[in-house]
Amino acid sequence: MTSTDRPTAPLDLSIEQLAVHLRNRDLSSVELTRLSIERAETSNPQLGAFITICAEAALKQAAASDRRLAEGDPRSALDGIPVALKDNIEMRGIRTTSNSRIFEHSVPRQDAEVVRRLKRAGAVIMGKTSLFEFGHGGPAWDLPWPPAINPWSASHLPGGSSSGSAAAVAARIVPLALGTDTGGSVRWPAAVCGISGLKPSYGVVSMEGIHPNAPSLDHCGPMARTAADCALALQAMAGAGRADPFTPRRRIPANLARIDPLPRPLRIGLVRHWYADDAHPDVTAAVDRASEVFEALGARMEPVTLAPLRDYQDCKTVISMSEIHAAYSHFLQSSPQEMGALMRERILPGSLIRAEDYLRALKWRRHLTHRMGMLLTSYDLLLTAGWLGTAEPNDPDGESTRAAQPLVTMPFSVTGVPAMAIPCGFSNAGLPVGMQIAGAHLSDRLVLSAAHAYQDATEWHLCKPPEGARL
Repeated sequence: MTSTDRPTAPLDLSIEQLAVHLRNRDLSSVELTRLSIERAETSNPQLGAFITICAEAALKQAAASDRRLAEGDPRSALDGIPVALKDNIEMRGIRTTSNSRIFEHSVPRQDAEVVRRLKRAGAVIMGKTSLFEFGHGGPAWDLPWPPAINPWSASHLPGGSSSGSAAAVAARIVPLALGTDTGGSVRWPAAVCGISGLKPSYGVVSMEGIHPNAPSLDHCGPMARTAADCALALQAMAGAGRADPFTPRRRIPANLARIDPLPRPLRIGLVRHWYADDAHPDVTAAVDRASEVFEALGARMEPVTLAPLRDYQDCKTVISMSEIHAAYSHFLQSSPQEMGALMRERILPGSLIRAEDYLRALKWRRHLTHRMGMLLTSYDLLLTAGWLGTAEPNDPDGESTRAAQPLVTMPFSVTGVPAMAIPCGFSNAGLPVGMQIAGAHLSDRLVLSAAHAYQDATEWHLCKPPEGARL
């Protein structure tokens, strides 16, 4: 084997490409994992993507993977691939903090179900990534670990709450990271960091062993550079936990990793009214151009109208505030000083929501879900913006743009359908812009296939932050 057989920049490769090199034995998992650890350790003082780097445990997993690969017996396409976990996902023997002083030194005795499945697939868990406190209270500068930085610009944030996962993938530290998404926490950072992030159908990925935000809205999903890589990850992640009441045991689609040819004609409803008036003009222009790419691929694009974004946002807020208050109110009573100020501020109003209000919000959610479901009997997919703005400035004294605009991620959170954010351009300031593709419940494979088709026709997903910006 000559040096020319080796990939020159392994961490710039996709999971698909890395799997080929690992199986051909011109790259070892130990070498790849060492590269990932070294880049994480070098960049973390400035980037802040990681709370914990699991170097020793990761190298042991990588060595075991190399032995399987040498015997020609890989467990999956993820065997030997470094993966990062959002630090609200429990991993046995490794602290899981949710970026809160309450759990700052908490070391779980069990793996979350999704971690068990990743390990079973041979993935190498190399670190735990930064997040908003409990996936909710952020960005905040009074937590044990400060907010991560956007790899595209040291003066901007990577969105949240899966901040560190998005930053780690965009900065080419790992090819895959896991995030959680209750109202957009995978898709927002994916959109503003120029990567691909999938919120699967509700219940497809078990939340067992993941710190809750709002259990009836919580999702766990993959974040990678390509839709095809997210599909490989979803195949390994999907399935019920042993004691998980929210994951269906029979209806999860098979072959989630398979990328299918797009159906013809592909009917896509363009939900332009969700972004045309409220989005940054560079976002509007980029998403409109993306719809033209789908038309060129043979899709039939038609404008459609759904409820205003505020309807979904208000409905979700009542539900999630009630549920997160139920999950963490005991800490408010016993140790409020150990919570960040923003987390306390966001949990407290949940104490004022009556059971009647909560039940009415659940009924409203059923109405909104039914309305979207009816529309998706006439269309295969929906297309809209991934986020209405670009990355927020890294300014502790600034006001978040989320307070001034509705969240375009919220409709697919409320309805529980699969939704994926993928890059579709850049702002005039050079910051990434994303769009969302969504489909009917359990149509995850079609969503992934459509995202892949777009990426096969464009090159936005291949763009990477300049070396200087990546710190």
